[in-house]
Amino acid sequence: PGSAALEREIFGPVLNVATFKAGQIDSVIDAINATGYGLTFGLHSRIDDRVQRMIERIRAGNTYVNRNQIGAVVGSQPFGGEGLSGTGPKAGGPQYLGRFVKGVPGVAGVWRHAADEGAVQLALGRLQVPQGAVQTHDLPGPTGESNRLSTHARGAVLCLGPGAEAASAQAQAVRAAGGVALEVSGALEPAALTRLQGFAAVVWWGDPGAYQRALAARPGPILPLIPEMPDAGWVLLERHVCIDTTASGGNAQLLAEVAG
Repeated sequence: PGSAALEREIFGPVLNVATFKAGQIDSVIDAINATGYGLTFGLHSRIDDRVQRMIERIRAGNTYVNRNQIGAVVGSQPFGGEGLSGTGPKAGGPQYLGRFVKGVPGVAGVWRHAADEGAVQLALGRLQVPQGAVQTHDLPGPTGESNRLSTHARGAVLCLGPGAEAASAQAQAVRAAGGVALEVSGALEPAALTRLQGFAAVVWWGDPGAYQRALAARPGPILPLIPEMPDAGWVLLERHVCIDTTASGGNAQLLAEVAG
């Protein structure tokens, strides 16, 4: 009947066919996004405004238009997902190398008072996370193919310190990288991370054990605990769109060939 019938990520060979009315396209995209998985999305259409609308709405790491969905090329199609399908920078992307080296450690302090969980949740609800691309880059590729990599704000990043100076430094680094930060004043108990909603990552420079266990206990996407000075690779999502531009004209046979 639709995407909701697929309750987990299946690496084929399974072909799921679900029909829909042309006017239901937005609800179809919403249903796909609601699954929580966002590795790869494929689209075949010669209607340019529909292609653009779907590209803007889909939450997937790699989108392929009018071509197959395999064979990502390093330097042209950096590969990696989001949500339940990926937690870090794209393989072969500009942020990838940084994950193989030890990041710059932060200087932690000490909180003298406890944080108000209710106030934190209220502040998260008031944050405005940009929906469009922070940056967009055209990448090299073969003739007849467009490859574009864009970065998007991951979502609110909780800056927990410990200590006011550490939390402030964390928030400044997140914002400098193009992300959205919330400084938490006071010590936030780890269990609060299982209840709070509306955040996408946590920066913490103390003992990670309790916070890691709390984040792992949450349903839905795996949220990262950042133990170092946050950079773009931590606070931004990368999305890549590959379009076979040769199939967008009048030759319908090309659509059949790239789908094979």
